[in-house]
Amino acid sequence: MAFRKTNKLSLATSLMQILRCCSTLERKYAGRELPVDVPKGHFAVYVGENRRRFIVSISLLAHPEFQNLLQLAEDEFGFDHVMGLTIPCEEVAFRDLTSTLR
Repeated sequence: MAFRKTNKLSLATSLMQILRCCSTLERKYAGRELPVDVPKGHFAVYVGENRRRFIVSISLLAHPEFQNLLQLAEDEFGFDHVMGLTIPCEEVAFRDLTSTLR
């Protein structure tokens, strides 16, 4: 999988959009509890053709390789879709990448 280079302003804008989406969770789950399987400091992403759910640390947001995946997600899906943050990447490649970034 090849990643294209993006400028820092675009990545910063993308990260701000993700944070805004995450901040709406409080309103979305008003009166209900947040999912218990997502610990504080983590978030869920959906990966691959089958949209398998992964729980990842927010510390991954600081890694350029993960930022490239976020840029790909923005290009393919945008940020206004129902299922949550979806990463257009094969599950195996995503697992390999996240395990090296820890």
